[in-house]
Amino acid sequence: MFPTLTLEVSPQIPSKLGRLAELANNLFFSWHRPTRALFEELSPSLWGQVRGNPKQLLRCLDQEALDAAAADAGYCARYAEVLAAFDEYVKSPPLEGAPVVAYFCAEYGFNHGFPIYSGGLGILAGDHCKAASDERLNFTGVGLLYGQGYFIQVVDSDGVQHAEYKDHDPRDLPVEPVRDADGRWISVQVPIAGRQVVTRLWRTAVGRISVILLDTNCPENAPADRDITHRLYGGDDAMRIRQEMVLGIGGVRALRAIGLKPAVWHMNEGHAAFLVLERLREEIAAGLELDVAIEAVAAQNAFTTHTPVAAGHDAFHHELLLVHFGDFVRELDMPIDRFLALGAAPSNHGMFNMTRLALNGSRYVNGVSRLHGKVSSRLCADHWSEVRPDDNPVGYVTNGVHVPTFLHQKWSEYFDETVGPQWREKLSDTATWKVLDRVSDRAFWSSGQAVKADMLGCVRERLRREYVRKGQSLAQWQHVAKNLDPARPDVLTIGFARRFATYKRASLIMRDRARLARIVNNPDRPVVFLFAGKAHPADQPGQEVLREIKQVSLQPEFIGKIVFLEDYDIQLARWLVSGCDIWLNNPIAPLEASGTSGIKAAINGRLNLSVLDGWWAEASDGLNGWGIPPVDVQDQGRRDVLEAELILDTIEEEAAPLYYSRGEGGCPHDWVQRSKRAMVTVIPAFNMRRTVADYARGIYQPAAAQGLRLAAHEYAGARALSDWKKRVHKAWPRVVARAVSVPTRSHPRNERLRMRVAVQLGGLDPKDLRVEFIARRVLPETSRETVALASYREPLHARDWREPLHATDEVEPDGAVIYALDAPTVACGQFQGAIRVFPSHELLTHPYELGLMKWMQNG
Repeated sequence: MFPTLTLEVSPQIPSKLGRLAELANNLFFSWHRPTRALFEELSPSLWGQVRGNPKQLLRCLDQEALDAAAADAGYCARYAEVLAAFDEYVKSPPLEGAPVVAYFCAEYGFNHGFPIYSGGLGILAGDHCKAASDERLNFTGVGLLYGQGYFIQVVDSDGVQHAEYKDHDPRDLPVEPVRDADGRWISVQVPIAGRQVVTRLWRTAVGRISVILLDTNCPENAPADRDITHRLYGGDDAMRIRQEMVLGIGGVRALRAIGLKPAVWHMNEGHAAFLVLERLREEIAAGLELDVAIEAVAAQNAFTTHTPVAAGHDAFHHELLLVHFGDFVRELDMPIDRFLALGAAPSNHGMFNMTRLALNGSRYVNGVSRLHGKVSSRLCADHWSEVRPDDNPVGYVTNGVHVPTFLHQKWSEYFDETVGPQWREKLSDTATWKVLDRVSDRAFWSSGQAVKADMLGCVRERLRREYVRKGQSLAQWQHVAKNLDPARPDVLTIGFARRFATYKRASLIMRDRARLARIVNNPDRPVVFLFAGKAHPADQPGQEVLREIKQVSLQPEFIGKIVFLEDYDIQLARWLVSGCDIWLNNPIAPLEASGTSGIKAAINGRLNLSVLDGWWAEASDGLNGWGIPPVDVQDQGRRDVLEAELILDTIEEEAAPLYYSRGEGGCPHDWVQRSKRAMVTVIPAFNMRRTVADYARGIYQPAAAQGLRLAAHEYAGARALSDWKKRVHKAWPRVVARAVSVPTRSHPRNERLRMRVAVQLGGLDPKDLRVEFIARRVLPETSRETVALASYREPLHARDWREPLHATDEVEPDGAVIYALDAPTVACGQFQGAIRVFPSHELLTHPYELGLMKWMQNG
């Protein structure tokens, strides 16, 4: 090799195929199989070498291949069909009245050839953008264009993970510089530690929508600043804070530079929370007082948290923060203590917490599953200190996946034949998918086995390339890959692939290795496990888990039965979720915020075997997979032993016998019934279009409307709300409620419910408070489980008995105002109730957003 010079000779695309470059530059290809097929057909071998990257393929392809394609009538016809589908899709305008949404995330997983993601958060963000395009939202994403992205994983024979990095040429990525009307590359400046860091704008097209990516690798910047967008999640806290300043502050300035005026600002995790500060700076510069600016900004902001433990939230030492924000704080003209208070967490003194900044700067907050919403409401409960966690503003929208991206092509074709081609536009229609209950078991099984054979062939070849690259013998590879035979896809295959964080317990089933060996080597019912996943380079405990799995896989009794596949990425994920018979997930509950890999498996008819956590706690019905209830013990070691035992019990006593119970033609009919059930229940409920529609209805549209309300008439609403909140906070310590008369325990159904309460107003007006009777029926028992999929689907407290008490003209000698209730009873039974008092104003986004609430004192 000649290391000093790289010479690239690129072909000329024939005019008949002139729009291939346009197709390569829109991530529509990442979920539209016919588009990808156009590129793969040009050179299947080169397509594999460039890892499915159409831009790089077009630059390195032989001229003869392009000329032959242009002369091939069949290829030209397919090209025309793809263009027609592409044009019909991308030229549809946003829905009328859709608010402009800006979506900020530190990573995006669109395609394995576009490495600006590390794991689930990025894949989710990529799917969110794709579904926003499908749903025709007026939507723009904002992120960072990393020079190297996340690391490339190499695992040696001892199980030691090695992190390698590769610089990516923007010419190989589906991005283009954003230019102004005069053709100049648009850039913005971000003030960081006394310097103005130049940040260039790139645009990537995702179907109908765009994502703006920021890059500091500019010649105007010092070397240290050029490195800010070098590696995803790389470096120390100083590097992390700079990246997040570029994302949050630079992202807002980038949108302004291209003339965008979002009505909604969505922070997908706390990495982007510095956008709150930039939005405050804008409003203060326009003449608003700080408190008024906070109301105006927060009304338009939404914050999605994905982290179920406080330790996972980004936090920076005050000293580090002020070094980086000195000039910014001076421009805000804000006292230092007030600035630091925006990120203050009661349990994290001396630190600026990004989640707290997002909470202070947002009126819409959500977790990513029903269970995670509960966990997050408790985790953030002290932010609304007097409000019960169940009542505070933290809601949830359960995650979904982008079905066209992760559904195997063979299943797409099968659905075209059995469900009808309209299935793509009826993903959330439950009735559409019930057709699968009536299709032939044998035909369904045959399709699934063909998908599995594809997976086995791809995994086997990937493993072969790994052995060749490492200089290991093909005999070793054949020994390891002996059960990965696409010609014999009849061995029960269980997959586990995800980030190797310790709470995910990747090696849990290896606690009882003797029993595991017996299961995988059962001559009548053999089992193969496929593992894949990366541990962060700084996560030593996670790397130890990976090392254990790799070392176990090389023990004689497990060779070929436990296989570790290195360098987990989107491509490998798509193969595994489509082809593994069972998808294993065993996190420590309730630490799995949502998880989506299991959804991807289920839409491909694969069965989840998972601890009941995250999305699976909502989806599992006992017939569409296996749900493992979390063991309630204090000792963590005993918990792991018991849950590992439950998983192995399920595999050995239920799953394997069911899989190997074959009927006519080798079809396991009972297994197929579960597979169909997985598709029928999961596709309509957990597709990303449903998720994005819930965001649109429950968050985006209300946030846009609330922002307009507070901004109207030169921010009269924001000023009124700010002034009212100040008055309430000042008076609140003097507000007291006490009982005057309450009903007896026994209350006839035909009598009205009457009660009287005296409230010391502390200088407030009666209309400033809501005095409310609230009760929940305990006998007969009623389900207290909140609605699945999104908390925004039902009114707040829809299942509670709530009645307001109204202020009367009566005043007690101590000045307390009498509030009275006179209302019919709603039902018979035993109720537990109370009287509560909380501030109330028509301009509040959430009735309890002040976090102030008092309960009536008896007597």
